[in-house]
Amino acid sequence: MDALAGLLDGPRARGAFLLRSVMEPPWCVRVEDRAPLTLLLMERGDAWVVPDGGRPPVRLRPGDVAVVRGPDAYRVADDPATPPRVVIHPGQRSTTVDGEELCAVMDLGVRTWGERPDGSAVMLSGTYQLTGEVGRRLLDALPGVLLLERQAWESPLPALLGEEIGRAQPGQEVFLDRLLDLLLIAVLRAWFARPEAAAPAWYRAHGDPVVGRALRLLHEEPAHPWTVAELAARVGVSRAALARRFTALVGEPPMAYLTEWRLTLAADLLCEPDATLGAVARRVGYGSSFALSAAFKRVRGISPQEYRAAGGRPADGQAVAVAVAVAVAGSGSVAGSARPAARNSSSAASAAAKTAAIRSGEGASPALGAMVS
Repeated sequence: MDALAGLLDGPRARGAFLLRSVMEPPWCVRVEDRAPLTLLLMERGDAWVVPDGGRPPVRLRPGDVAVVRGPDAYRVADDPATPPRVVIHPGQRSTTVDGEELCAVMDLGVRTWGERPDGSAVMLSGTYQLTGEVGRRLLDALPGVLLLERQAWESPLPALLGEEIGRAQPGQEVFLDRLLDLLLIAVLRAWFARPEAAAPAWYRAHGDPVVGRALRLLHEEPAHPWTVAELAARVGVSRAALARRFTALVGEPPMAYLTEWRLTLAADLLCEPDATLGAVARRVGYGSSFALSAAFKRVRGISPQEYRAAGGRPADGQAVAVAVAVAVAGSGSVAGSARPAARNSSSAASAAAKTAAIRSGEGASPALGAMVS
C-alpha cells in the first residue's frame, strides 16, 4: 500500500453523526459531546468557533471548513459574545442550557436541525464519535481549531456532502461515512501542504525515497518477521544508514515503530467482536496470544482483554493510538488539493477509483484502514 492509498484508507467513520444546522441570529450552540474530532462546513452565513480556555475565536465564512479537536468543549455562534442557547451532550443529545430536551423540538427533517427552515446561517457538521476512529498521532498533529478558507483549496466534496446529507436512501449512512472520511482527508492534506501548518515528522517521512519505502513495507506486511537488516536490504541501503535516517525522520527506530504499528493494528482488530486474541496475534506478527498480551500490556498499560472490555478505550481515557498514514505526494487527487497543487496522474486515478468504490460499497477493512504514520 503506497502513501496515497494509506491516506484514502485513513480515518474510518463508523456511524458518524452528520447534521445540517439551520439557525437565525442571535444563535449559539455549546458543544460538550467530548467527540475526538468534528468537521464544520459553512454553507450559508458566518459563524464563530469559540474554544474554551481563553483561546482566540475562529471565524467561518461560507465555504470555509474547520476541524475542531476534542474532547474539550467549545461554542459555535453567530458572534463570540452571544451566550449559549443550546447545549450538545455526549450521544449528540441537545438541550437548552437549563436541560430541556430539544432534539424533537428542533427537528427539521432528514439530518436537518435548527430553529427555522429558512434560517440565514446553514452549517454542516460531521462528528467522529468513537476514539478508535481517529488516531492519536493525527490528533496530536492538529491545532485545537484548524481553519481552511474556501479560497485556499479546491474540492467537489463540500458541495457533494451538502447534496447528500439530506437524502434518505438505502445505504446512505455508509455512503455519508465514507464521504466524511474523504472530506476530512482532503482538508488535512490541503492543511499540511501549507508552510504554516508545520507538518509533523511522521507526515514528512512519507516523502523520503528511502524511509517512505520502508514505511510502506511495514504497513503492507506487519506480520512479517522484520529485522532492520532485511528492511534495509529491501529498500537498498545499509542497515546503519536506514536506522539513522529512519530515526531522524520518523522520530523513533524502525523496530520501535513496527511494534507500535503492530499494537495499533491489534487495538483496532480487538474492536471486531468475532476476532479471537490468537487470530489477532497472528495477523499482526506475534507468535502467540501470550506474546501479544505481554507486548500490549507493556506498551499500553492495559491487557488486550481489558482493552476490549472497555470498548476500545485505554484505561486513562485517552484516544486509542490508531493513527492515520497521510501522504505527502498526490495532493492533486479528486479528494481536494491546496493551491498550487502538484499533479500526479497515478495518484489521481487511485483517488478516483476510491471515490467510485464508495457508491458501490467497496473499501478496505476497517481494521487495516487506519494506517499509522
